[in-house]
Amino acid sequence: VGSLLASYGWYVLLLCAALYVVAQKVSRSGAARSGPRPAAPEEPDLIVKRQEALAAARLRMQEELNAQAEKYKEKQKQIEEEKRRQKIAMWESMQEGKSYKGNLKLNQQELESGASTSSTVPKPKANKKPLRSGGYNPLSGEGGGTCSWRPGRRGPSAGG
Repeated sequence: VGSLLASYGWYVLLLCAALYVVAQKVSRSGAARSGPRPAAPEEPDLIVKRQEALAAARLRMQEELNAQAEKYKEKQKQIEEEKRRQKIAMWESMQEGKSYKGNLKLNQQELESGASTSSTVPKPKANKKPLRSGGYNPLSGEGGGTCSWRPGRRGPSAGG
């Protein structure tokens, strides 16, 4: 028996592994056959109810979207109307010879205050550091760091 295993040991080992894999596949397919059958198709009434509920939900979402679009259009019309009023007021003040820039700034502040009361909150701007210090001047030659410009050699070029 020892000499038989010594000469054919690897073949016996591979044959055992193959038999194990085949046995596992057969047991899985047998369990699938004897296991519970797939459920019968659902009743048509349930399918129809589900589809109707889905259609109702879609219709409700579409109505909400339409209402939001209508509100947005109304807001845009109000903004356009306000801009038109500002232009008219600016034109009238120019015709009277008055300064219109003061009125324009005042109206912009009113618009900004009106916009701040809406549902959107503007994000605060982060304080940014300047890229260079305030005293930096590239033409002065000071504070530039290690880089400096030197003129080239005088005289004829060294070519020949």
